[in-house]
Amino acid sequence: MYAAVDLGSNSFRLSVGKHDGDTIRVLKSMREPIRLAAGLDAAGNLTEAAMQRAIACLQSFRVALAAYSFDAVRVVATSTMRQARNIAAFLPLAEQAIGYPIEIISGEEEGRLIYMGVANALAQPNERRLVVDIGGGSTELILGRGTDIERVESFSVGSVKQSLSFFVGGYVDAPSFEAAILSARSHFEDGAPPYHPQYWKRAYGSSGTIRAIADIIDKDGLGKSVTPASLEALKKRFIAFGHVGKIDMPGLRPDRAATVIGGLAILIGVVHELGISQIEPIEAGLRVGVMWDLYLREIRRDRREQSVYDFLRKFHVDEARATRVADDAVALLEQLKPAGEATARLLYWSALLHEAGMAISQTGYHKHAAYMIENADLPGFTTREQRTMSRLLLAQKGNLRKVAEFLSDSDFARAAVALRLAIVFMHARVAVPEAAPKLRMKNRIELELPRELVSGHPTLSYWIEKEQEHWDEVGVDLSLRTSS
Repeated sequence: MYAAVDLGSNSFRLSVGKHDGDTIRVLKSMREPIRLAAGLDAAGNLTEAAMQRAIACLQSFRVALAAYSFDAVRVVATSTMRQARNIAAFLPLAEQAIGYPIEIISGEEEGRLIYMGVANALAQPNERRLVVDIGGGSTELILGRGTDIERVESFSVGSVKQSLSFFVGGYVDAPSFEAAILSARSHFEDGAPPYHPQYWKRAYGSSGTIRAIADIIDKDGLGKSVTPASLEALKKRFIAFGHVGKIDMPGLRPDRAATVIGGLAILIGVVHELGISQIEPIEAGLRVGVMWDLYLREIRRDRREQSVYDFLRKFHVDEARATRVADDAVALLEQLKPAGEATARLLYWSALLHEAGMAISQTGYHKHAAYMIENADLPGFTTREQRTMSRLLLAQKGNLRKVAEFLSDSDFARAAVALRLAIVFMHARVAVPEAAPKLRMKNRIELELPRELVSGHPTLSYWIEKEQEHWDEVGVDLSLRTSS
């Protein structure tokens, strides 16, 4: 059983699901209209009121989650938390409230998960499709075939901001609508060509906003589907009401009227820029995609693994050397007994990529690799995971003062020791199985190696002495003992 929590710019949502045959069956859903995007002040900070609404919702979600026994839970945050300038102060409070880590995902990762939810719900392996998702703070366009994504982009235009910017005070008129539509079109016009109809057969709308628009069109007799004509008819109906507070239409809850109007302006902009003749709403998206991702990780079909190998090959990393260091690093880490499996996996992937920076320069390649991994688009990875890997890559060689503040995390320190020693053994042309090292780490690092091995590989002593100097600089003693 899995749980996916989506901390969106308009609403916070929770879904509980179970893998059942070829589908994820949703057992429970919760939604709270937090309107986080509307809680950003002029300086880009979340207001105290917005944070308190969010905390209260997360506490209620925590109670709901406690009623189940899960294989995995994942909490993802999207556009507004990506933008909030005071997120570092808010995030620990939010994580404490819900009782799980919160992953602030990139727009591209959001699109990937949305598409995963849609593709698995449709189960049409050869269909070429476009998926449009209009959120409160951003809009994602995803092009794919079957379960494979060919292109994904996130555009910084969402229903909440569009509503607040163009329908000030809730007033709705024709000039405001046209301005909102033109603004939306300006976001998509440069990126539109790769998503034109010649590249897909059917278009789907995965967001709650698009599903709400489709429901209103159907129940109000404005059309049989979501088309440019039915969207235009809905726009005219909204204009006729004149104010969001006066809107009374079947299929539209009063509390959603303001957001749906902004979303409608964006959808009209997308439809015109991309040349979409019809878009089909679908009851699938981010949360279903998150649960599918959790299931695939459980059965060892982790998208992160593919991302690492794609990156490795893109930058022509020596795969044999990379694999050797990765295997040795994990073998060394096992002796240090980290708290969880996640550390070993991040270490393995970091070790595979430890020489990626050589694509830029052999001088300071560890710094280049660290920058590349922290800033790359690596599907499946969260910002936090990429940051951890980046720090490990920075820590792989040279002085440790540059990562001293992170060494207080015992798992990070153990991973850094394992990675550095694995690289030392590679440089000295010693395989870890041959070295049969005994490694311990508590307040100090203790390394024991066979005497014959040390004497038979002259440079090994040199590398170990360098390591002793570097660890001594950050107040950690590394001792080497030889045994017969």
